[in-house]
Amino acid sequence: MASEGILLGMGNPLLDISAVVDDEFLAKYGIKLNDAILAEEKHVPMYDEMSSKYTVEYIAGGATQNSIRVAQWILQIPGATSYIGSIGKDKYGEEMKKNAKQAGVNVHYYEDESSTGTCAVCVVGGERSLVANLSAANCYKPDHLKRPENWALVEKAKYFYIAGFFLTVSPESIMLVAEHAAANNKVFTMNLSAPFICEFFKDVQEKALPYMDFVFGNETEARTFSKVHGWKTDNVEEIALKISQWPKASGTHKRITVITQGADPVVVAEDGKVKLFPVIPLPKEKLVDTNGAGDAFVGGFLSQLVQEKPIEDCVKAGCYASNVIIQRSGCTYPEKSDFK
Repeated sequence: MASEGILLGMGNPLLDISAVVDDEFLAKYGIKLNDAILAEEKHVPMYDEMSSKYTVEYIAGGATQNSIRVAQWILQIPGATSYIGSIGKDKYGEEMKKNAKQAGVNVHYYEDESSTGTCAVCVVGGERSLVANLSAANCYKPDHLKRPENWALVEKAKYFYIAGFFLTVSPESIMLVAEHAAANNKVFTMNLSAPFICEFFKDVQEKALPYMDFVFGNETEARTFSKVHGWKTDNVEEIALKISQWPKASGTHKRITVITQGADPVVVAEDGKVKLFPVIPLPKEKLVDTNGAGDAFVGGFLSQLVQEKPIEDCVKAGCYASNVIIQRSGCTYPEKSDFK
């Protein structure tokens, strides 16, 4: 059984502003499908344009928060999961608190004077592209983490998950948690999260990598990681192996790399070997959107990992969760999980 507070996530809480748009809209703002980027000046008008031109849904998001909510949904043990991040003192922030509470996640938000971060989710043909305006999420400081009531969550947790996106906000907070995990034989996990993280936040990513016991990512991120490190291979299995063999800060746990490839099998590299796990096939007409699919996979995976289940069970739960999420809008799920 998973105990209270066993899993702690830390990241950027964002409100997803999701809409089915068209190719013209993507082209206008220079957006590529299946990408995730930070908003620049040129993207500012797109949020209003989306809400005036298309049917928009507002869904509590942010990569790490999605994964933690999904893990909580499958675990169904009150307070098994906790989450830390920064929101604004506004209606979106209130919405986020309400949503987290409903999900059963124990959230300790830092509340900033700036507005709650948002993420435009542009859907075309079921594929998604993300443009994040971090705003308050970008204001997270290690001082908040060090407060006794928040550090208590770190002390209590045995597993940690932080999406790579948080590397742009507070690498110092990440290292505090990473070092605590290594010193106390706990399990520290992260996600490559996006090509731009691997490219432009290479140094902070490399600093955290030795502490990672599990590295998650998708095939595009893995290939970008390989390119940035001059590995001269596009073979996802080879890349997963190389990441798993990257030096470790602590010898307690070996590193396991888990790379998803959309409808293709999940690649798991550990102990110098690669295993492939098929995903649950889904007919195209049942696909609503892929927003949150990778986050859901991680959430499902972690829900079993914290119960010390074998890797194949973790992957199975990951595939189950992402299969549920891609048949719905955003990272949302039915009231009860029927994962067995």
